[in-house]
Parts: sequence; structure tokens; C-alpha cells
Amino acid sequence: MEIHLDGQRVLVPEGSRLGDLLPERDERCSVAIIRPALVEDETESQEVRFTTPVGDLIVEVAKTAAVSRLLQPELAGQLRLHWQDRYAAAFGPFESDLRPARHPNRYKRGDVILGCGGYDPSRSYLIFARMGHTADYGAPADGGVIGSVVTGRGLLDRLTDGDQVTGVERIFRRVDRSSVVVVRDAGFPLEDGMQVISYVEAEVQGFGEDGIDTGTARSAEHFLLSVQGGRFRVDRSSSTYIADTHLVPTRVPAEFSGPRLEGTITVRAAGKSSGGVYIYTQGVSASPAHTVVGRIAHGIELARFAGKGDLLAIRAKPEQFDLVGLSLAGAESVAARRGISLTADTAEGDRIVVAQTPATTLEVLAGGEVRVETVPADHVVSITLDEAAAPRSVTIFREVTGLKHHSVGKMPLVFVFEDVFLFKPKIGKGVGIIPENTPTGEVPAYTLAMTNDSRRGTGMVGVRTAANAEFGPTSEPLTGTNIIGKVLDAGGLAGMREGETVYVREVK
Repeated sequence: MEIHLDGQRVLVPEGSRLGDLLPERDERCSVAIIRPALVEDETESQEVRFTTPVGDLIVEVAKTAAVSRLLQPELAGQLRLHWQDRYAAAFGPFESDLRPARHPNRYKRGDVILGCGGYDPSRSYLIFARMGHTADYGAPADGGVIGSVVTGRGLLDRLTDGDQVTGVERIFRRVDRSSVVVVRDAGFPLEDGMQVISYVEAEVQGFGEDGIDTGTARSAEHFLLSVQGGRFRVDRSSSTYIADTHLVPTRVPAEFSGPRLEGTITVRAAGKSSGGVYIYTQGVSASPAHTVVGRIAHGIELARFAGKGDLLAIRAKPEQFDLVGLSLAGAESVAARRGISLTADTAEGDRIVVAQTPATTLEVLAGGEVRVETVPADHVVSITLDEAAAPRSVTIFREVTGLKHHSVGKMPLVFVFEDVFLFKPKIGKGVGIIPENTPTGEVPAYTLAMTNDSRRGTGMVGVRTAANAEFGPTSEPLTGTNIIGKVLDAGGLAGMREGETVYVREVK
């Protein structure tokens, strides 16, 4: 039988199952299976073809009523190259109903912008961005990006004075009306001619063949952190997107607002769901609450048909560059593999990386170098966290120590007395630590705990080197103590003095 696996033709024996085709697949992950087409129809896509003297530009446009009214065949007669420079080429003028916002916006290569001359909508232009830049094109408040060139970007540099768009037409595509299923079962039977999409591949905003733009470095880093395990968890599903919210809430900067076309990946930068990662399966207009962090390069079918509860395999390009938590030797190996020059604060002894500069992947790759801060390996304490028993307390602990973002976190040691070590991580005002997983009997030695809101010392973290049936690890009564985990190698605490920073590594 012939199977189309992620775009490649594969021959498999009759009677093969999904597990035979993908023997190393994580069986928790869903795959999309499209049976051979039985009934086909034509439907209008979100792509528009602009015919020019140098070739055809295919633009994927936002699916809005305003864009649909504008991009009609009769527009072609008004699209003459009016001006151009190294940054953009503008066709027009024509009349539109846009409302110019009179402020500059940032654009990337391939963006198609609706702007106007002299802030006059009767002199509107379609502007094709030739490179990343910032400009005021008399565009609306959202930047005016109505689409992106998906085929023919190289032609943008070949347009010359006098060129004219001779045709504007919607592209029709064939739609498969046969069954599409999303499955995890390794025993699912395969049929000749099936298409199997096993993973999603994402290209990060700002990373491209023509260079690296660090303007979205921080929001893109949040996306890379979210998918660093190669998994996208579908926590929400709608007719226009799927979303992974496992890092909600996280503060993410609003760095680039653009149209959310099919395949666009965004991070929510405002509201209760800040930090959520969204993959759009249908185009919608831009939103200031969302920052664009990437685009799906493969596997949009899997995203389109996945539902709440599905776990998707995802690959990001580039992969995250995060050395924190690695041994210095391991960090040097990773840097060498990726062609990055590494400078360490010291190279003596067995050391663990606890910080890197620059902190984001795009900045490291753009500069080609990274500096790391290290500590002796025996100064990093290994711990386990009991998320099932104390989910809120563990979430707060990871947030305030930095374990939410890196494999090594830190907290200040504020008090040492007999068998007690107390730590005081900085917890924001209004963060409630409800009583959960409070002990009822003797608390074993090396138990890790946090004081809850029933006591004045709320937020204090502690560990005892001896068992105690009267007081918890933070020296509070048992009712004021939330057990969050245990210390695995307390030897790292020996010799630590008050005021020092203790580094912790979570073992999962």
C-alpha cells in the first residue's frame, strides 16, 4: 500500500497499522488521517493571485468582509507601481474606507499593507514589504497588514517603475469531503492512498533565510518555552483556533500585532489567558491582545482537525537555545553544535550554568555568541515537587523560583537554625496560598514545604533535616504548612550561609 506520511510517499505491507508506520511515535500524541478522496468540490481559499510583469504573487489574506470587498478583479486597473524603495513597493492609488492612525508600525518581509498617502483614504495603496522595517504608511491602528506573500517573495525585489498589477483573482482549491479522523490508537488500520500527518512544524517569527529580526525575541522565546518538550496540548478548540494554556498566566510583551491568518501562531499578551499559545486554523483580523510569534510550515491539517484534549507533536525552527541547567561541558557542546561562541565566568571544576546572556534564542543566534554564569555542581540542590497533591502551591513555587522558565531556579536563604533552613522567594502582592496538602502526622526529614495564608509568614519556604510531628519544615504549625515536595540531595545545603542564593533543580 502507498501511504503519504507527512508529505512523503511510503510503501507499507497490506494490513499495516498506524504503529507499524510510526513505531517510535509517542502514543499519547494524536495524528490526523485523511482517507482517499471520494467526493471533491471547489471552494474559495484565502489566497489571492496578483499577476505582475515579473510573475505571480500569491498572497494569503485575512478573512474579513473589508478585505473581501477590496480585493476584487476590478481593483487590478488601479494598481500601478506608484513608488518604491529598498523597504517596500506601493501600488495604487485607489479609494478605500480605512481610518489612518497616524503612527508608525513594524513590518516584516512579505507583509501586504493597506495604507494611504497624506492620511487620505481616497489615495490608498497596497504596499508590499520587501524587508523588515518600521514606517508610517497612513495605515489603521492595527498596522494595516491584510495578508502575507506566501509564493513569489523573491519577485518583490524585481518590480520596477511602470510595472502594473494586471490581474487580481481569488484562488480556488480542491476540498476533500471524505472522512478525516484524529487518532492515537497504534492499532488503527491503514488503507491504500491514506494521508497521515503526524506532527506540526512551526517557523518562529523573526527567523528566516534573509536574516534574524530580534524584534519579537521575548514573545518568541515564550513560544519556544511552551513547546520545548516537543508537545502542544490542546486545552481549547474553536472554529478558528486551537490553544495551549499550560503556561497561563505569564506576562508576555506585545511585540508584533499582525493578521492572524490560517497557520499563524500567536501568544496572548493581555487578559486572563496571557501566556496562552494559539494556532489559527482560519484567518481572523489582528488583535492588540495577541503578538505573532510564528507560522505553521507543516501539519496545518492536524491542527485544523484536533480537538480539546489532543496532544500534538510539534517541531519549532529554530529550536530553543537555553543553556540554563546544563553542565558547563554540556553547554559548550550545545554551543559548538549550533555554531555559537561561548564565554564562561570560569572553567574550573564541575559547574552548572545558572544564567545566560543574551537570554533569548533569537538574540543569541543573531549575535552568534553567549555568556554564561555558573556555580559549582554541588551548590545546586535537586528536589521533586508534588503537583498532584498541591497544584496551586507548586505552581507558585515554580513561578517565584524561575523553575517555570528554566530547569534551574533560585531562592535566597534567609535563616538557618539547628535543623531548619528557611527561604524567602519574592511573591507578588495578592497571590493567595490556600491551605493544601497540610500534614496530619510526623513530617519526614527533608520534606519541602511552603507556609500558607493562615499564618503571618505566608510564602516562606523551608526544609528540616530531621523529622518533626509538631511543626512543619517552615517552623509553623502543621495547619499552616503546605507540603510541596522533598529535597533529594540535602548535602548541597551543608555549609550554606544566611543571605546566600540557593539554586534548585527539579527532578521529574
